[in-house]
Amino acid sequence: MLNKKITGFKNVNVCFEDGVKKSSIEVKDGHIFSFLDSEGALTLPSNLIVCPGLIDEHIHGCLGFDVMDAKKESLQGMANALLREGVTSFLATTMTEKEDKIISSLENVASFMETQTTGARVLGAHLEGPFISKKFKGAQSEECILKPDVTTFKRFEEASKNSIKLVTFAYEEDDGSFLKYLVSKNIVPSVGHSSCPSDKLIEGVENGVSCITHLYNAQRPFTHHDSGVTGVGLANDKLYTELIADFYHSTKESVKVALKCKYPDKLVLISDSTEAKYLPEGNYYLGSTPIYSDTHVAKLLNGTIAGSVLRLDQALKNVTSIFDMPFHKAIALSSNNPASNLHLKDRGFIRKGYHADFVIMDSSFEVYLTITDGEIAYIRPGFDINNLF
Repeated sequence: MLNKKITGFKNVNVCFEDGVKKSSIEVKDGHIFSFLDSEGALTLPSNLIVCPGLIDEHIHGCLGFDVMDAKKESLQGMANALLREGVTSFLATTMTEKEDKIISSLENVASFMETQTTGARVLGAHLEGPFISKKFKGAQSEECILKPDVTTFKRFEEASKNSIKLVTFAYEEDDGSFLKYLVSKNIVPSVGHSSCPSDKLIEGVENGVSCITHLYNAQRPFTHHDSGVTGVGLANDKLYTELIADFYHSTKESVKVALKCKYPDKLVLISDSTEAKYLPEGNYYLGSTPIYSDTHVAKLLNGTIAGSVLRLDQALKNVTSIFDMPFHKAIALSSNNPASNLHLKDRGFIRKGYHADFVIMDSSFEVYLTITDGEIAYIRPGFDINNLF
């Protein structure tokens, strides 16, 4: 049944942006055509819900594959593996490394996007560095850090064939020209790995900064004298904020604060996962940097947190375990919100004309089916779908 095209769903629970409702969905040519019955449509058990496919805008790797490998098989391996957690699209996220390595990775992303036919879709690249702060480098390579520079970025842009969708950078290092260029190209400017003072960042928001990368982590922290990157991210309603809700990068209390400030529309759950995701405890790499995973979180060998092993379906379970919200608002944190942050007009919602990207879940966020462009791409082991048609 894998790779079988569906014609739609008949009278099922559907997670729309305004709530879970009974509806049919007609699928044609990989897109949502209507909300009417269609011949051969799937029926589902009453406990299952058709949700928009999840979007991970910040992921470095999983299952032994890393974006910085600069290999098509690595992106395909990631694309196949992510289906198990309901992810139907993602941004391949780079690291701060030497320019030639970044360029090779971006060229690979562009080439892969041109030929990809299966798995979670690569929507483009998230350029995390090299335009960041040495003070808040986190697990990034200090010797490869550069000041924001439009000329250098244009080389990255050319290598990616204009597929860079989001850039993490330190706004305090920018003379203003870098942000202006990103805004002019409709690329999401996200401040992260940054020591930006609050007043400077507020200026940046007025000039087009629209997102904060992995809130709380590798950024100027909040104090009552200088709210820093974290404080502005929490307080400013114009900003989307990424959040790694694994309870290691951000404690339960910190996650709850973020939800109280940014829920429901401006919080974006991300994995920020490394190649260690889905794999046993052991030694791995984040780009070229050695890391160690204890199956809960990844760290540099000096103990610095260095990415996660978080699944997005687990992130949904985590946030709903500490904060009361309706099911559809939880799903939005990993679908509607990243789609809106990335200016996507064809994914992330269940709307007419949008890609037929779905994840079939129960109310506890257990994944049963993942569908990309109208094709069944993942079936939960032991879940019999033969009687659904």
